[in-house]
Amino acid sequence: MALAPHEQLPDHDRHPDAAPAPRVRRPRAGPPWWFALPAILLFAFVVLVPSVRGVYYAFTDWDGLDPDFAFVGLDNFTAMFSDADATQAIWHTLLIAVSITIVQNAVGLLLALGVNSAIKSRNVLRVFLFAPAVITPIVTAYLWRNLLGPDGAVNSVLGAVGLDGSQQDWLGSPQLALWSVIGVIVWQYAGYSMVIFLAGLQSVPKEIHEAAAIDGAGPVRRFWSVTRPLLAPALTINLMLSIIGGIKLFDQVYALTGGGPGHATDTLSTLIYKDAFTLGEFGYSIALAVVLTIIVAVVSTGQYLVLSRNERTMS
Repeated sequence: MALAPHEQLPDHDRHPDAAPAPRVRRPRAGPPWWFALPAILLFAFVVLVPSVRGVYYAFTDWDGLDPDFAFVGLDNFTAMFSDADATQAIWHTLLIAVSITIVQNAVGLLLALGVNSAIKSRNVLRVFLFAPAVITPIVTAYLWRNLLGPDGAVNSVLGAVGLDGSQQDWLGSPQLALWSVIGVIVWQYAGYSMVIFLAGLQSVPKEIHEAAAIDGAGPVRRFWSVTRPLLAPALTINLMLSIIGGIKLFDQVYALTGGGPGHATDTLSTLIYKDAFTLGEFGYSIALAVVLTIIVAVVSTGQYLVLSRNERTMS
């Protein structure tokens, strides 16, 4: 049989081409770690080294000035828990933190639900309600110290509407001063919580609400079964920020009352300041600061674990 010039008989002795060798993947090189070295060194110099030295001074009787001081072991800590002022300050710190966390987030959520509606003035209301959160805490404290004074605007308004019996020395009464401080903090930061909740509300698809409404769910039922689970991330953020901020609170308390009257509004932060810069007991004040740090770490970690588990459950 004759073959065309371009045709060839199959070569049975020719071996098929060998399979290409597999490509070896080289590990992807990440950015060199030494790019972060300047920031790490600066952080260590500014934060880590002073913190470690501070923990050491908590076990001494250092007065902040004298280079000669003695190591006293756990004496500062044992004195702290036998000191009525210190235990009262710890109680005030926890009470303020819990109260602010509950009230501030409840008010913030209600405000967020209000300004998330279709009212025409919602954008203006958002600005006005968030405005206190951007004011300097010291300015807010001095403003409210004048408003809550014996001759302040609050008592003047109560007198003008015939509620003379409700006029109080809001910051001078041991029974009212702490709650007045809590009210000021809630007034300032409720708008901050509102913005976080509002972001969570606007991420909820409208179709879900419409479907729930068609199924006959009322507003309360829709909020509890539809909106609340989807707000879990916003709730976690708000609770974390408010509880940590409440535990570390200093500026507003010191500017409003200075920890007074007496020690009625002293927190750990104000007591640390007084012991360090008024009484010169730096070792004791640093021991208080160590306890404050431990409280913040324990509370924030425990809260994060609980909220994260609840968030996963609801999602």
